[in-house]
Amino acid sequence: MRIIDLRGKTLTRAELLAAMPRAEMGTDEASEIVQPILDNVKKNGAAALREYAEKFDHIVPKSLRVPQDVIDAAVASLDPEVRAAIEESVRRARAVAKSQVPKDFHTDLAPGARVAERWIPIQRVGLYVPGGKAVYPSSVIMNVVPAQAAGVESLAVATPPSRDSKEGWPNKTILATCAILGVDEVYAVGGAQAIAMFAYGATDVDNPQSPVLCEPVDKITGPGNIFVATAKRLVSGIVGIDAVAGPTEIAILADKTAKPGFVAADLIGQAEHDELAGSVLITDDEQLADEVQAELKKRVPRTEHAQRVATSLSGKQSGIILTDSLEQSIDAANAYAAEHLEVQTADPDAVIAKIHNAGAIFRGDYSPVPLGDYMSGSNHVLPTSGTARFAAGLGVHTFMKPVEVIEYDEQGLKELAAKVNAFAVSEDLPAHGESVLTRFIDDPYNKSTIIEQEEEAGLR
Repeated sequence: MRIIDLRGKTLTRAELLAAMPRAEMGTDEASEIVQPILDNVKKNGAAALREYAEKFDHIVPKSLRVPQDVIDAAVASLDPEVRAAIEESVRRARAVAKSQVPKDFHTDLAPGARVAERWIPIQRVGLYVPGGKAVYPSSVIMNVVPAQAAGVESLAVATPPSRDSKEGWPNKTILATCAILGVDEVYAVGGAQAIAMFAYGATDVDNPQSPVLCEPVDKITGPGNIFVATAKRLVSGIVGIDAVAGPTEIAILADKTAKPGFVAADLIGQAEHDELAGSVLITDDEQLADEVQAELKKRVPRTEHAQRVATSLSGKQSGIILTDSLEQSIDAANAYAAEHLEVQTADPDAVIAKIHNAGAIFRGDYSPVPLGDYMSGSNHVLPTSGTARFAAGLGVHTFMKPVEVIEYDEQGLKELAAKVNAFAVSEDLPAHGESVLTRFIDDPYNKSTIIEQEEEAGLR
């Protein structure tokens, strides 16, 4: 891994941000590929989806919507040990999600003057579950559980056809996870075309018995490759999205007390995702850095995806950041704003208290990132590419929207009427004030007598 040496340097905030290792996204080039896909699906619906299935997945599913009997068969054939692991993951995720549900509240500002806030579930959500180098039943759990806890009425899952299915059905473990969670609307559609289907809906002229294949959704969530991320960015505004995710990443903030083998194994685990995955060690201990490098040399060749891991660890998005002190390490961690931040230090609580920017924080030697990927109860859909500086991970709040309810009675409004009118006039929006005054005076449009009318009505 390359070394980024910050020792002996006093950097401005801009310089520190620029020093952080990042992958290059290449979204401009992806947009040129993705936009025609979106346009084609919007215009031609299911016909376009079949066209792209043949082009990109090299198979056209027997049915774009996965039949219920196929979903049921997947859960029936699931390995009992895997099923037990999935069910435990669901149980823990549901427990955390239940605690996340925000509560309605109201504030009484004066007699007859109340502002309340309601949290309302989004009605229909499209959940994307990626395929590619790995399959992600865990992503089904991470998206579906908080949506269900929020009270979303309608959930649809899209995931690519599996290479192992002659019929073009998605991965069986993904289908089984949907069944365990009670999701029955599943589509064998992947990539940017799945995002287009969710955003615009899709009709199927070849199926006159059921011409509507998929109704449009209100929000799309879930991770994906650069084409999925670009598609989400392009449809944002037509529908809501959780985030435009970049390559996954880990930062490990460690001091001399950290165990080099643990650190190396965790860097490798994140690098396994993708050649563009970022693995970053931030430390003020040069000896630890050397020991981690030595551990990597021993461990990388022995892991199954050694080439992928080696490419990731040697890329510009990965590296070891050397600092002068623990405080400078904390500054670097806040600048990097990792999707996953592990804290392996002598006093992790003191460090965590100073962390402002991270998608999720993993405290201590025995809270590695894979625990969060699968079974900690936390959510693994997290902000990437430094966006944890202003964004949060996926949760129940992602699937709800706060709506204020304003309730004033006659007396409550009367106390403010003259003040509202004065404010409105100051903004050159007199009709705003007239809207309020008309409830209490005879002629709010007669500006020459407005003060007298207000006094007579008891507004002053």
